[in-house]
Amino acid sequence: MLSHIDPENNQPGMVDVSSKAITQREATAESIVILGEEIMAELVGDDIQTKKGPVFQTAIIAGTMAVKKTSDLIPLCHPLPLEKCKFSIMPLPEQQAVRITCTCLVSGKTGVEMEALTGASVAALTIYDMCKAMSHDITISQTRLVKKTGGKSDYAAQ
Repeated sequence: MLSHIDPENNQPGMVDVSSKAITQREATAESIVILGEEIMAELVGDDIQTKKGPVFQTAIIAGTMAVKKTSDLIPLCHPLPLEKCKFSIMPLPEQQAVRITCTCLVSGKTGVEMEALTGASVAALTIYDMCKAMSHDITISQTRLVKKTGGKSDYAAQ
């Protein structure tokens, strides 16, 4: 049975969470952005500076804005009163890439996985946008849920 299809009329709808208990729920998602040697060579300290500004700082701001708009972007997604949204962007020199992680926390009746996935995705797209003038050989890959806690079940990626 699909959770977003009303069994009475076979139409899409938001999941009814009215009977669920409020619990603390946390989710972490990641995206890998393969930048290539040319762009990775521009990494100084903990960011890449371009004519558009600091790449990673801008990506974190964009990702945070996206997290707050998840229910506007994903149909049937509940709006959530977020309590935490934290990003990390870690260089992976051996892969000529960076790993973006987005962790979101809420006390609510439904999970926060879509917010974490949206944040990581938009941060990755922002890095692409800010670096594309240097190279179009950028690949966004492996956007995935890393872990979630709270609610009916916990999850941790292998």
